[in-house]
Amino acid sequence: MKIVIAIPWRAQPGRDLAHSLTLRHWAELLPEAQVVHADYGGELFSLAGSRNAGVRLAEKIGADIVIICDADTLVQAEPIGSAIEGARTSGKVHLPYEYCRTLGVDGSAQYRDGVPLPECDAIPVYGSTGGVYVTTPSSWWAHGGQDPRFRGWGYEDVAWFIAHETLLGEPVRHEGDIYPLHHPSAPKDAPILEANYALLARYGEASGDPEAMRRIIAESGQEPLG
Repeated sequence: MKIVIAIPWRAQPGRDLAHSLTLRHWAELLPEAQVVHADYGGELFSLAGSRNAGVRLAEKIGADIVIICDADTLVQAEPIGSAIEGARTSGKVHLPYEYCRTLGVDGSAQYRDGVPLPECDAIPVYGSTGGVYVTTPSSWWAHGGQDPRFRGWGYEDVAWFIAHETLLGEPVRHEGDIYPLHHPSAPKDAPILEANYALLARYGEASGDPEAMRRIIAESGQEPLG
């Protein structure tokens, strides 16, 4: 089984350390996996589009399983293992966590000093739908992947969850946590966030209506397979 770890990535000030720690973490966790970096392009980085680009890269090199992982996010071994196994046959995307526990300045420093992740100071984020996804390429495209019209960071993962839930059923969660590392936040542009939120609202309106959801996804160029 070929596993590819696809990391959405565009170098930005202050992010290199978190990126390097994430790469080291994966090398220890899944040394047999191949890592690729993906950037959708355009003047403004699109996290959603870059996640899709990562899956396309993984497809080209014959991936059976794609782990889409943000460049600052660490995951636990047991849930990633069960998510890989489940994603092979479920036809759904798997989230290898129940809770997101954000490592702030102190928690990230503790991790760098060798403190085990569950013992690092962290801020719990409930209901998270981003960070790390485990999927086959076909499952990712079956519900349209993520909408590249979401630019920058913001709301793309919530819209993705709604689309998946409407077209394939709820994504499969596994018991465990993910841990985003601290780094300087990217600048947030108010008009872009407003446009992202307006697009999310359309996904919300289409929730539970497969035909309406397929129409929205078709507009994005990410036509679902089913």
